[in-house]
Amino acid sequence: MTRSRVLLGLFALAATVDLLGLAVGSDTGHTVAKPLLMPLLAAWAASRGAPRLLVAALVCGWGGDTLLLLDADPAFLAGMASFAAGHVCYLALFARIGRPHARGALLAPYYATALIATVALLWPDLPADLRLPVAVYSTLLTAMAYFAATRLGAVAGAGGALFLLSDTLIATGVADWPQPPRPDLWIMLTYLAAQVLLVLGATSGRHPAVDPRLDPGPLASGHRASTVDPQP
Repeated sequence: MTRSRVLLGLFALAATVDLLGLAVGSDTGHTVAKPLLMPLLAAWAASRGAPRLLVAALVCGWGGDTLLLLDADPAFLAGMASFAAGHVCYLALFARIGRPHARGALLAPYYATALIATVALLWPDLPADLRLPVAVYSTLLTAMAYFAATRLGAVAGAGGALFLLSDTLIATGVADWPQPPRPDLWIMLTYLAAQVLLVLGATSGRHPAVDPRLDPGPLASGHRASTVDPQP
């Protein structure tokens, strides 16, 4: 069994423990498994020749995951900042490995409308000290989702859309809106699917090779995007 398959198996195991824990209301399973998820996914991505910016985005996701386990307002803001840094990494990555597509002009109004409507609707119900941070974060998140769809394609685009859905569920919870049963389960399910799809979309082998002078990461040592094995 290859190292990549072992890492993927460990990630799947941690994800299963986390989601089952949330499904049955076990805080222990979630607390133990959640901090393992992004490091394992990042290690799997690196084993497939992922560029450093992709690994950095996942590491930022790990920081956000860990901080959000703490039940305190400063930790929530710090976690949001960590995820925001991850979106910046994703945006820089998409700019390097993606290509502009004509669908960008068609999709832009939809993403812009979703952003404006979400922030406008949530704004009155958010705590005053979170309104501006949530608006800034939402703008970065929407930009990431938009460029995932318009530069990388359908797989990454689906990942970006699920990330939007996951974080919107978090924001509606903060705003005290009605929630579905087991909201944390749906938040984690959509979040994990989002990160996996973003990794697959960025390492699918359908993107131009990254210039090693710009990214001296694993791609520079011979694992170029055009030759990455799409199988785990």
